[in-house]
Parts: sequence; structure tokens; C-alpha cells
Amino acid sequence: QVQLVESGGGSVQAGGSLRLSCAVSRYTINTYYLGWFRQGPGQEREGVAVISTAGGRIYYADSVKGRFTISQDNANNMVYLQMNSLKPEDTAMYYCAAGRHYRGYMNYVPVPPGEADFGYWGQGTQVTVSS
Repeated sequence: QVQLVESGGGSVQAGGSLRLSCAVSRYTINTYYLGWFRQGPGQEREGVAVISTAGGRIYYADSVKGRFTISQDNANNMVYLQMNSLKPEDTAMYYCAAGRHYRGYMNYVPVPPGEADFGYWGQGTQVTVSS
């Protein structure tokens, strides 16, 4: 059974940093795509970053490129989202997700991940960025 547990959210001022962690159930980290999604107030859930089963970073949303980094620690079954230069618009509930149906690329261009591509979700961790 796939289980995902996020931690690391909190409140920070604009320009600050946070690192989100996701504890992943055993055997999941090498067999599923792993991603971070977020949902801000009154907004739809959007994909932020995706990492492949081999550890390659496939996708970043344009809004976070150059500021966020997704990574995984296979030995400890952890996935991380390092968030730097945070902005108020990054305020959202952040979710860790696992799935096997994400396409990854189309015509060599990373495809934005959809919720339907990921069948397993954590409970979420809140990130609040104040100006």
C-alpha cells in the first residue's frame, strides 16, 4: 500500500526558504513517479514538480523554475521540495503524490502533471508566505 506523509510546511516571509519533506512507503520511491502539487485559496490544484522513478527531475511549473528543487533520497524513502525565494503567491496547501500514469514528455517537452496521473496523495502541508 502506498503511503505518503508530508512535513515541513510553515509560515515564512517573502524571500525566505522552506524545505518540504515527504515520507514515502517502501518500494514506492523506485516504482512510481513522485510529485508535488499545491492548491491555493480558491484555486485549482496545480502540479509544481515531478521526479521520475530513476530520480530525474522531469517537470517544474514555470512559476517555480529556478526557485524550487525536487529531489529524492532512495535510502531513506524520502522526497523533498526545496523552496527558495518564496513569494506570497506560493501560499498554498502542498501535497505529495505518487502515480504510474504520468506521461512525462511529449515531443521532448515536459508535460504538466494532472491530478488523474497520480493515484496516491498525502494529507498536505500548509505553506504561508507573507509580504
